[in-house]
Amino acid sequence: MEKYDLLPKQLVHEGTCDPEDFFSPHAIDDQIVKVIHQKEYVDRLKHMKLDMSEVRKIGFPISQQLVEREFIIAGGTIEGALKSLESGISFNIAGGTHHAHSSHGEAFCMLNDQAIAARYLLDHQHAKKVLIIDLDVHQGNGTAEIFKKEERVFTFSMHGKKNYPFRKENSDWDIALEDQTGDEVYLNLLNDTLPRLFGRVDPDFVFYLSGVDVVDTDRLGRLGLSIEGCKKRDEQVLKFCQKSSLPVQCSMGGGYSKDIKLIIEAHANTYRVAQQIF
Repeated sequence: MEKYDLLPKQLVHEGTCDPEDFFSPHAIDDQIVKVIHQKEYVDRLKHMKLDMSEVRKIGFPISQQLVEREFIIAGGTIEGALKSLESGISFNIAGGTHHAHSSHGEAFCMLNDQAIAARYLLDHQHAKKVLIIDLDVHQGNGTAEIFKKEERVFTFSMHGKKNYPFRKENSDWDIALEDQTGDEVYLNLLNDTLPRLFGRVDPDFVFYLSGVDVVDTDRLGRLGLSIEGCKKRDEQVLKFCQKSSLPVQCSMGGGYSKDIKLIIEAHANTYRVAQQIF
């Protein structure tokens, strides 16, 4: 998507980031992916042997280049998470592929980058308890399915009640919002929830999916946040992480407003807020 190229240019142009703040990740090894995704699915994905029903579920024709890109995105989230342990926060300009299940891809997601990275941190003793905060407008159904029996990972999703996926999975904590929920209701609810969430989980690492498809101009969202409201959402989450001395990795997730400038502005706000807080 165009936003992946424009966002870093905007951040450098305005001085929020320096060119050296960015890094190009590497594709991860199949074995790391197979800890989260079923071996058969990963092998067939890599060798372009998914059947037509599986491809339709993903939502676009797959190619070798797209598959390789997915492995690089997951690698970027792992590398970013490791950087967060040193700097406090990191970002993946792509990522947030939370609809990918253990056995299949879905809704433009083939591999679940934050799920792969969460398990990597646990397996390498970089974390003992992980909290995944998913504030994309769509429920993180793949993430919920992957970790439904994993007590070391707590999945939290606050999303549109009537939006995709129409058959939700059960996260550890779901908050479903009515259509056109606006700034005041959304931000008050999140503000009340965060202390309870962090108190309940007591994590030592946080993954934050900061999708901007919650804004009222989004073509695939059904909520009613303003650009400023979306920015305040990010402030609430990141301030709580910083106050709790918790490293956080952010993946950008969705953003589908018709005007690309609005998408870039909303995503850039997440970086601007992080610069101020961290």
